[in-house]
Amino acid sequence: MDKRVKDTLLTLGIRSTYQGFHYIKHALCLCLDDGDKIPSICKYIYPEVARKYQTSQDNVEHCMRTAIAYCWYNGNREYLIKIARYPLKEKPTNSEFLDILYNALEG
Repeated sequence: MDKRVKDTLLTLGIRSTYQGFHYIKHALCLCLDDGDKIPSICKYIYPEVARKYQTSQDNVEHCMRTAIAYCWYNGNREYLIKIARYPLKEKPTNSEFLDILYNALEG
């Protein structure tokens, strides 16, 4: 599953040089292991990712947001909209982005 997550992020145009790439990858793996964590991103995902990478939850949130913004403005927005299966009028939030990728990888 880790390879599928990585390949999806790279296809979206998020480079592995972004710290947010690694945070999103780990967050998605956590969600794929337990889908109940998606609605509580602040309660479960940010703390677990922050622990793994020895950083703050605020930094995790910020770096993920930066990577998502890069995907939206400079990456493969068309692919993101395709896998979302609904029109995206604006850049998705961190939880929306994880939900989109979770559903694309799970199904």
